[in-house]
Amino acid sequence: MQTPHREDSGDRVLSVWHLHVLPVSAWVSSGFSVAPQNAPAAGHIMSSKQLHSYLTTALSSAPHNVLLFLQDKLSVDDFTMYAGVFGNKQDSAFPNLEAALQLSSSLLLPSVSSSASAALPALIQEQLDTAPLYMDPETLAQLRLNASLPALLVFRLPYSSGADMMSAKEVLSGNDEVIGQVLNIMKGQSVPYTAVYTALRPSRVIEEPSLAVHSVGARSLLQSRRGDSPAPYPPVEFKERGSTCILMWADKLTVSQLRSGKWERHDLAPKTFGEGVFSKLEGSYCNETHSRLVLNYENVLSYRSFKLIFVMSQRHYKVSARRWFTMDRVLLEYDGKKASFNASLSIYAPVEYSYRCDSVSSFRYPQLTPHSAKDNANEWRISFDDFQIQGFNVTGKDFSYASDCAGFFTPGIWMGLLTSLLMVLVLTYGLHMIMQLHTMDRFDDPKGPAISVPQTE
Repeated sequence: MQTPHREDSGDRVLSVWHLHVLPVSAWVSSGFSVAPQNAPAAGHIMSSKQLHSYLTTALSSAPHNVLLFLQDKLSVDDFTMYAGVFGNKQDSAFPNLEAALQLSSSLLLPSVSSSASAALPALIQEQLDTAPLYMDPETLAQLRLNASLPALLVFRLPYSSGADMMSAKEVLSGNDEVIGQVLNIMKGQSVPYTAVYTALRPSRVIEEPSLAVHSVGARSLLQSRRGDSPAPYPPVEFKERGSTCILMWADKLTVSQLRSGKWERHDLAPKTFGEGVFSKLEGSYCNETHSRLVLNYENVLSYRSFKLIFVMSQRHYKVSARRWFTMDRVLLEYDGKKASFNASLSIYAPVEYSYRCDSVSSFRYPQLTPHSAKDNANEWRISFDDFQIQGFNVTGKDFSYASDCAGFFTPGIWMGLLTSLLMVLVLTYGLHMIMQLHTMDRFDDPKGPAISVPQTE
């Protein structure tokens, strides 16, 4: 995917192209081979259509038990930095992956667009005509696969470590151990397989500047909330009677459930935004005082039916003499169960504005709290990165001016104020001490009699 950032200078425009590309690696178990194909030209970025063609040819002769290792982020630079490509193989973070690629017939695609990679599960699902199963090594060890029946097993792998503060190399090394465990389990069960290793988005974005001549009229690109670069995909848009009334955008929509003492997470953003993605909004509605956005999904964390629901309302507040909208609740509905999070105390904005926040979470500085101590929400964590929503007074397909969640007194401002106050106190104490100094009012004259100071004085 390529997105431009433009800097105007008269009629000449400097366009900085952000290349959202990542690698895709595929290999098959011993005894099978990937159908030979022409390697893509150096520097060529593969689109969804081209990736579909490659996979169709590759899967035609490969085993139909597909292991999809889907990492959150990945770039070719990660292999350059951590794979020991300069001869130091003992320090490699990918020993199992390298061994699998060397001992098996493989297919390497170094530059695939992020939109094509995000649609990879759907492409494989279409080829196999089977629903994906989200797995982990422990679950796979208890599963008995049939080599004659197609299966799509998806293993989600992290890139950042969150609160553990692990380095990227340590996280990648842990992911490689998971790949090794899965391959050993498949080998132990004597089930032939096809493995694919890729990610949802790149860990590093390549910038390529180019100077061109353009007219500098009005822009129609949707502006991102991060700087001035355009958003990589449009927001979710719900229409009532032909008019847009709800807009929502996020870089990540992560849901996590506590299972067997571990948090299993799933990012809903690839199923919500992107090229060729159409969100299912059945159950959504909006009117003058209430709006409800329902995002419908399938096969999320092993649940056949899964819904993410935003419930909003607006009313007039006498103290501020204006109308405000609030996010009353965020709901998760999954296979007949419901988890409810309260959000009205933290998520609000003037009704003419949209609401925007860099991070909305239920566990780190939580803006979302479980409805009660017995609610199913206590078993879930939700996190929205670079989140923006507008449920009222939407005009066109663009957000209104954003009311940001960041407070006026940021930690940096508080540190500056406290440091300045400490310095003022030290200066005041020093001046006070100087003012308390008294000069001598009597001096000794060596030519005259000695000064006698009575003891009683």
